[in-house]
Amino acid sequence: MALGAWFASLLRPALRRGLSTAPAPPPALDLAGIYPPLVTPFSPAQDVDYAQLEGNLRRYAGLPFRGFVLQGSSGEFPLLAPHERLEVLSRARRMLPADRLLLAGSGCESTRATIEMTASMAEAGADAVLVVTPCYYRGAMSSAALVRHYMEVADASPVPVVLYSVPANTGLDLPLEAVLTLAQHPNIVGLKDSGGDITRLALIIHKTRQESFQVLAGSAGFLLASYAVGAVGGICALANVLGAPLCQLERLCREGRWQEARDLQHRLVEPNAAVTRRFGIAGLKKAMEWFGYYGGPCRAPLVPLSPGQEQELREAFSANGWL
Repeated sequence: MALGAWFASLLRPALRRGLSTAPAPPPALDLAGIYPPLVTPFSPAQDVDYAQLEGNLRRYAGLPFRGFVLQGSSGEFPLLAPHERLEVLSRARRMLPADRLLLAGSGCESTRATIEMTASMAEAGADAVLVVTPCYYRGAMSSAALVRHYMEVADASPVPVVLYSVPANTGLDLPLEAVLTLAQHPNIVGLKDSGGDITRLALIIHKTRQESFQVLAGSAGFLLASYAVGAVGGICALANVLGAPLCQLERLCREGRWQEARDLQHRLVEPNAAVTRRFGIAGLKKAMEWFGYYGGPCRAPLVPLSPGQEQELREAFSANGWL
């Protein structure tokens, strides 16, 4: 058997979410696909630029994204006022067809505030909410505390809830045992995991295979590996820049074309690292401008790239054939 065929035969069961013959119940909301966590465009005066947001959305609407994430980490949501967060979502919902899912970040530090923001996001048009782990008092955020927080949010939410673990920003990894408990809640439909631990992702997928629970990769850098162990999609900052290649990578994985998928994944690793770990949102917004989107400034206290950083960012894309 050729290596590619052997690899595909090995991974095919994982992509069917495990070896058990007892199927999991259908999810309340099918999350499968690629989502860009949209940036928030700002004017030079650092006001939200809704016209530029709509311009970006018009271009993104031509790509085969499953939907969009508003008010994720790439959207600078901690730097926005509550009314700005809701207005960004409302504008996006009015622009996009109903079949494009909108996931809205509604996480706040308190359970009460998260419940209130979740209700407001649902009213503004969110199909589901993405709830980041509260982290300011991270030393007190035990599994029990986090389970209670998410259970209360899910009980009150009028739309499905997606857990969001992003330890690079919060310093807090949503514990495995908490995820497994929360996966049993009927209104918690999935997890966006940005930690990059494929062993952890595989174990979560394996342990929740009898639940209607879906896992989304939180970065383009490990998207292929996530599909290989049974993830259903990805919420990837790089999709703001290279949306078409990421959708192509998804298609190759689903079709079992693993050699082509691996070659494409390799070309995405370095640009992805540049717009996430290395240069952050300022790098992401600068790269968007090279591909015809509006990036614009970040909101203070985030600062723009230096000329040297901008050159390093450009090299990460050009060395891999994107510029």
